[in-house]
Amino acid sequence: MSSEVTVRIPTILRTYTGGAAEVSVDPTSVDGGPVLAGVINALDADHPGIKARILDDGGALRRFVNIYVGDEDVRFAGGLETPTPGGSQISVIPAVAGG
Repeated sequence: MSSEVTVRIPTILRTYTGGAAEVSVDPTSVDGGPVLAGVINALDADHPGIKARILDDGGALRRFVNIYVGDEDVRFAGGLETPTPGGSQISVIPAVAGG
């Protein structure tokens, strides 16, 4: 069984993915393993610079970035340790403010 996952990329970050709206990565190919941290590391290995737009200088998710593994918001799951089994769909969604 493949350990690859699919990551949906928001328009604002597609400059890092050559315009691709979805990319596949193997989180087991880099440090971090089959959890969200591994997905972000693999994503950055394939698309340099994107990690800095998702994580802050302290290595935590930026306030204005929401990430879902399937339908689950990782802020209410395991954060960067949220499991990402092969075949998972991960969505990176910029927070929208307004009123």
